[in-house]
Amino acid sequence: MKKDVKKKKNITLYVVIPCYNEEAVLSETTKRLKEKLEKLIKQKVVSTDSRVMYVNDGSRDKTWELIEKIHKEEQLFTGLCLSRNRGHQNALLAGLMTAKNYADVVISMDADLQDDIDAIDEMIEKYNTGSDIVYGVRSARKEDTWFKRITAEGFYKFMSKMGVDIVYNHADYRLTSRRALNYLENYKEVNLFLRGMFPLIGFSSDVVYYERKQRFAGESKYPLKKMLSFAWDGITSFSIRPIKLVLTLGVVIFFISILILLYSFIVKLLGYTVPGWTFTICSIWIVAGLEMLSLGIIGEYIGKIYNEVKARPRYIIARNLNEEEEK
Repeated sequence: MKKDVKKKKNITLYVVIPCYNEEAVLSETTKRLKEKLEKLIKQKVVSTDSRVMYVNDGSRDKTWELIEKIHKEEQLFTGLCLSRNRGHQNALLAGLMTAKNYADVVISMDADLQDDIDAIDEMIEKYNTGSDIVYGVRSARKEDTWFKRITAEGFYKFMSKMGVDIVYNHADYRLTSRRALNYLENYKEVNLFLRGMFPLIGFSSDVVYYERKQRFAGESKYPLKKMLSFAWDGITSFSIRPIKLVLTLGVVIFFISILILLYSFIVKLLGYTVPGWTFTICSIWIVAGLEMLSLGIIGEYIGKIYNEVKARPRYIIARNLNEEEEK
């Protein structure tokens, strides 16, 4: 089915970039995004009201001071400052929910220049042909180490097996229309996994393929431990299959225990006196270990329910340079 082409106009674009200790890369990111935005404005693809919005996520270095300086010197840049560090997903959400009040479309990306800035042009083209959400998808993982490539691909495959609807090889580089963001605002969960939330909205979507580059400067904010935690949050936020696996495991162990009971009864009737110490000890440890694992999975879900019930704010904006400028 052919998509309806939207009426051509100079859309207002906001590029939202979460920042946590990004002072090493911020100047270069600003330089490249300024060139891109000025080019799009000159070509009348986007309006002169378009901006880049940096979101300071409680950085401990001079990131916020740099954002303020850039805002004063460059008209095309603005910023948000969160009251404290809330994590990448909350910082990104804060930027998206604020930017939608000013923009027709919002593009989210990382500050480290690994996302291909030139893909923005194609994203806007896809939006103009009817897509409310355009996902930036990596075409290859040539720059990744063998371990990084295997674990990343395993992450997407495992998420799919767990029933999470997620775009393969997509991180958080995407274009979203104001309409889609208005509906995203209705999702009130505290445990955020935005990669899984956008497919739930259900509007027309498309993908743009690009090659992810090496980080320009600084260190990655997602080491292995954090990536594993992020993956687990995604699974437990969007799938109850781990709970179902616990139930299945319980049923299997129950039937095994019946077989062991029958075996023990038959051995007793035949008059064999087998000490069975090793078998008993191993059985106790295996069953106890599985019980602890099961309780841990269930506890994880209960913890998430606890966080949701409290319904605390996902972020608090301490400063909005757009609002300060309007006063």
